[in-house]
Amino acid sequence: MKIAKGLIPLLVLIFAVSMIIGCSHSDKSDVEGVITSELDLLKNLDSDTAQKYISYQELFPDATEKTELSKEVEDVFSLFFEDFDYKIQHIKVAKDKKEASARLKLTTIDAQALAKDYTVSHLENAILLAADSPSHNTEENSVSLEDRYRILSELLKNNQYKTVETNCSLTLINRNTEKEEEWEIRRTHELENSLVGGLISYLSDSDLLTPEETLAVYLNTLKTMDLDQMSNYLGLESLLNTSDNAKASIACALVEQMHKNFDFKITSSQIKSYQASVEAEITTFDSNAILSAYQKELEEYLASPQAVIDGSQKRYNHSLELLLKNIENNTKTLTHPASFSLTNDGASWKLQDDGQVIGTGIFGNLSSTPVEEEISPEEISEEDTDSSDETISE
Repeated sequence: MKIAKGLIPLLVLIFAVSMIIGCSHSDKSDVEGVITSELDLLKNLDSDTAQKYISYQELFPDATEKTELSKEVEDVFSLFFEDFDYKIQHIKVAKDKKEASARLKLTTIDAQALAKDYTVSHLENAILLAADSPSHNTEENSVSLEDRYRILSELLKNNQYKTVETNCSLTLINRNTEKEEEWEIRRTHELENSLVGGLISYLSDSDLLTPEETLAVYLNTLKTMDLDQMSNYLGLESLLNTSDNAKASIACALVEQMHKNFDFKITSSQIKSYQASVEAEITTFDSNAILSAYQKELEEYLASPQAVIDGSQKRYNHSLELLLKNIENNTKTLTHPASFSLTNDGASWKLQDDGQVIGTGIFGNLSSTPVEEEISPEEISEEDTDSSDETISE
């Protein structure tokens, strides 16, 4: 009898503990179920769920235009979450059951590598857009929100990115009603950023590309420009935009020379606060070699009886033909040092006076060569011809 009386308090204690443990386990199970149901939708590439946690505007807050994105762009996050996975490591429910927290291990693609590739592609697009527009200023020619997501889409489709593991914490709120408890994940900026592997933070990092890497994008993009783009971007209208067929051919030949021979090597850089100076060695066609060969052939021609027979207009036309031939046949290159200044505006590093400074580094004085005046055959004298040749040579 005494034994039975002694067991009663012990049994009551065991029952109470069991009830507490049981309730706690039930709460944790409910929380785990909510987390699992939500994050499994991301694993299953549910675009609506992705949009619920990561808004399209959140990745690019500086994009001010409001536009309806295409279906292709809406699927960007589905591509991003193809390798997404998670593992719940710990769940804690508050005593008042109004709040719960969880620690997770997330598996995402390497968002830093993706952000860096995006920043390079975005800058390339901005430079080419500037080259296609009347104002060759990358600041005044912004890439649209739609275009930004197209860049991300192309990168995710065409590149293979490694996966990385990161830790993530989230909070749940119990919006319990009289009938039942209802746990809901609290959506925060930190959670959004964690679910995309830190992509939001990387894209907003103004130092994601170094000044050296930024300059390399400018110079590499220049290699892809056609005649019109290069003329507009480098401010070479006086040389390249002309209705004169002969001089237009010379302009095309010079751009072709640039495409064949242009290269660069970054040698050093110095950063002071928001300013950077980058030193590079620029390799381009040897204009001195071209002009030397041209002058030699021109002098031989002008000293010949044929030059007298041709007359002033033909001599002028022939001088242009000689210059064009020497440009097209040139195989010599010249390497010279060049200094570039960049400024960090809080968003990224940007090359100052980009078109002008690059044009000077490649074409030298050709970037400021005056337009050749139109001269009628009656007005052209041998002296005028020599003057015209000298103008083109510069």
